[in-house]
Amino acid sequence: MELKELLFYEEYEQFYMMAKESVAFREFCRKAFGEDFSQDGFSDISQIDRILPYVPKDGQAHILDIGCGNGKVLGYVQKKTGAFIHGFDYSGKAIETARELFIDNSDFRQGMMGKIEYQSEMFDVIISLDTMYFAPDMSKFVDQIMRWLKSTGVFMAFYQEGDVMPKTENERTSVLAKVLTEKNISYECIDISRESYDLLRRKREAALSFKEEFEKEGNGEWYDMLVAQTDYADKSFEDYSKEMARYIYIVKKATDL
Repeated sequence: MELKELLFYEEYEQFYMMAKESVAFREFCRKAFGEDFSQDGFSDISQIDRILPYVPKDGQAHILDIGCGNGKVLGYVQKKTGAFIHGFDYSGKAIETARELFIDNSDFRQGMMGKIEYQSEMFDVIISLDTMYFAPDMSKFVDQIMRWLKSTGVFMAFYQEGDVMPKTENERTSVLAKVLTEKNISYECIDISRESYDLLRRKREAALSFKEEFEKEGNGEWYDMLVAQTDYADKSFEDYSKEMARYIYIVKKATDL
């Protein structure tokens, strides 16, 4: 499959071009999420900080971000832990920016899930922030992830239902949970649906406050996108939770040895 045929490919190329240039978007991210990670989604600073306890602090750790975008999440983790950071993304614009921003102890590659490859037992931590949905074969991709992890490694997947993936009954019935169960891979799960709902409301408030700045930049269409993404903020949490859910799946490879 060609890159341009992939889901949202053209949109993400344009998004990362905007994210690189737009002051309004950077300020929006800081207000909505607590940090500018160039988010196109739902991971605020408190969610990213959940990664840090799993990264060894000896300065020798290697962490991989699946669908790393422009690398800002990895840059933050590196600053906090001293880890060597690795990331891949199908967006050439995103990888170009990541290589410009984070030069030391880093490896950023343009690549696709199911096609890119890394050495076995290479990573202490592998993270996926709303990217597992794009795997052409999630079962095979989970096999790759487990092969890439060190024997003591940890895989963390931030996973939303109700948009790209259909909403299922609970955290045990998601596509990812079923794949892990079928492979007898133990996991923990944190339900962060309420957090995500509260974040959605902050995201809408922040977007509305930067309308003028986006329009002055000529980025009114991106402002419209941000507002459209937060339609659920007008619903009660009870109504929201009937259609949306968000989880963090944590797999510790050592538990399967």
